[in-house]
Amino acid sequence: MKKLISAVVPCYNEEESLPYFYEEICKVAKDMDYVNFEFLFINDGSKDRTLDILRDLASKDKRVRYVSFSRNFGKEAGMYAGLKEAKGDFICIMDADLQDPPTLLPEMYDAIVKEGYDSAATRRVSRKGEPPIRSFFARLFYRLINKISKADIVDGARDFRLMSRQMVDAIVGMAEYNRFSKGIFGWVGFNTKWIAFHNVERVAGETKWSFWKLFKYSIEGIVAFSTFPLSLSFIFGILFCILGIIFIVVRTLIWGDATSGWPSLVCIMFLISGVQLCCLGIMGEYLSKTYLETKKRPIYIIKETEKDIK
Repeated sequence: MKKLISAVVPCYNEEESLPYFYEEICKVAKDMDYVNFEFLFINDGSKDRTLDILRDLASKDKRVRYVSFSRNFGKEAGMYAGLKEAKGDFICIMDADLQDPPTLLPEMYDAIVKEGYDSAATRRVSRKGEPPIRSFFARLFYRLINKISKADIVDGARDFRLMSRQMVDAIVGMAEYNRFSKGIFGWVGFNTKWIAFHNVERVAGETKWSFWKLFKYSIEGIVAFSTFPLSLSFIFGILFCILGIIFIVVRTLIWGDATSGWPSLVCIMFLISGVQLCCLGIMGEYLSKTYLETKKRPIYIIKETEKDIK
């Protein structure tokens, strides 16, 4: 009996990309005739014609399934929903903009079935077409998070990966509200083969990830998988306490006048106040995540699936 591969595709305003993606994934499915496919699209509250296109595809192709959210919950929620709803023996996460080449699927499948890996993941070895400043901060983030956390995140790692059912079940079992999948993939373990490829630009449409959104996402990852920022705030507190004592002693020995040097004193007060606010902000970030987790709100809400088509 043929195994089933579930291709999970989160979508947010991808009406321009979907026809190209569907055409490409169908070609790959035809070449991989030794397995069966289901195409599971997650409509993350799109405001364009994405849902209409998915309805049309589902009515024409029985392999197409879709889950449509009640609003935009974010890509992390979309990936989690796809993993949870997928029926396949192997589950693949990929983007609809063809920046994750479907042509890599045969190699990824062989890595699991023939080479014994639990997961076949992809990483970009080049960032052609990406703004240099964005590439610089991306590489900086990967170096930073690997040093301050136990998350095993390879530089250039994509969400595009094929996983065994056992690994997917482990990931779905981590039903935390604040999700950072790249870290979760590494945290659950399992043997992973990394497949390198050169960056591919979007086939159509515009990226939904601005620099600010990526920055906030990186903060999410650091907070989710490291408590180092909390330790850093403690270190800052001790350091500035010592520096303050040294400053007072040295100033008194040199000038001997308690009222002299007030401009420098004011500057130091502003500096220390800024550090204190920064440390409070760090603690507040962790506290807010804890608060959101205790609410036990659902990660996503489903409004419609392909079963609702009449």
